[in-house]
Amino acid sequence: MTKDSSPNTTLLRAISLLEQITTAEYSISAADLDKRLDIPKPTIHRLLKQLEEQQLITRDLDGRHLLPGPRLHRMAMGTLANESLKAPRRMLLERLAKEVGETCNLTLLDGHQLLYYDRVETNWPVRIQLAPGSRLPLHCTASGKLFLALMPPNRRRALLSSLDLEAHTPYTLTSTSALEEQLGQIARDRLSTDNEEFIQGMVAIAVPIFDGVGHIQATLAIHAPRLRHSIESLMEWAPLMRQVAAELEETI
Repeated sequence: MTKDSSPNTTLLRAISLLEQITTAEYSISAADLDKRLDIPKPTIHRLLKQLEEQQLITRDLDGRHLLPGPRLHRMAMGTLANESLKAPRRMLLERLAKEVGETCNLTLLDGHQLLYYDRVETNWPVRIQLAPGSRLPLHCTASGKLFLALMPPNRRRALLSSLDLEAHTPYTLTSTSALEEQLGQIARDRLSTDNEEFIQGMVAIAVPIFDGVGHIQATLAIHAPRLRHSIESLMEWAPLMRQVAAELEETI
């Protein structure tokens, strides 16, 4: 067995490919991988075929660009749900909820939807109940708009072209141009709001949680009934939320 074909070498090369695909800011192709990695082109194609067969990667609609596959996605979600790893995140979320007295949650991007990953409820009699595991639209939620605003422009355009910009309330933005304009401001502020756009009578604010290379990986959000808060009063908590988000970056 040659050094190039040894199990260790093959494994390390496969890991390198997965790492490039999962951390790339833009959709990446086999040609891009060939330029970035010191791996023979035939080996890259062979490993990509095997990774695709195992559902660890998948191809974009154009058939050229590579994305994390459903099996890799399940592994990532399983890692995040691991109780021993979840405890520090839960503690930070509970601390924030106690400080502000309103429901706090963590969300992830799941394809074309927003996934409620974890939340701490308040004890108020009037509250909005959305259980962990709920999937919500991107275009009318504070966290969803934050993901859209901070993703690469070409990916955002492709995603917006496939989304149904349904009007959930009279305040929902249903025009792509109007939404794009708002997303530009959100990207500059690195902060997003939902002013009764998803549920009438509910307001929310969200800040990003970044990974080690500056890509958004999750959001931290607070939402409350309009009876108790306005967008302006929620904004007062933005500095505290950014501080907690920075601490959460160490745990996700």
